[in-house]
Amino acid sequence: MLKLNGKIGLFIVAAGASTLLAMAPARTEDASASAAYKDIQATLGSVPDMFKTLPDVAVAGAWAEIKGVQLNPKTALDGKTKELLGLAVASQIPCQYCIYFHTIAAKANGASDEEIKEAVAMAAIVRHWSTMLNGSQVDLATFKKQTDDLFAAVKAKSQ
Repeated sequence: MLKLNGKIGLFIVAAGASTLLAMAPARTEDASASAAYKDIQATLGSVPDMFKTLPDVAVAGAWAEIKGVQLNPKTALDGKTKELLGLAVASQIPCQYCIYFHTIAAKANGASDEEIKEAVAMAAIVRHWSTMLNGSQVDLATFKKQTDDLFAAVKAKSQ
């Protein structure tokens, strides 16, 4: 039997224990990735490469987020609205992959070509005014007061 110096032996035992502890969660994470891949396959019919770009530890969380919000028909926003929002944001990032996906997904959820154009136009308008307001350093408190006053006047006219 190998006899080790007390300090060295203790270090080796501690290092070995920490290695075993570090390995245990990896098996759990691999299992959750495997389960997520199976669910993605069952839900979508295939596992798109975008999920395969993620480390195993991130797959289950990413899929839960997409499935819980984007693919969930029981959220506050309907599928068409969510995809038009996705397209508007994608237009601003800009992300060619996202633009393609959210355009197809918006159409699959009932969006017309006109609604798709309008979502992109709204993204452009917001970007334009964000650039103008930020670049001109418009006072935020004043802007908020003017916005509140504007909506109060509109509400008063409609009553």
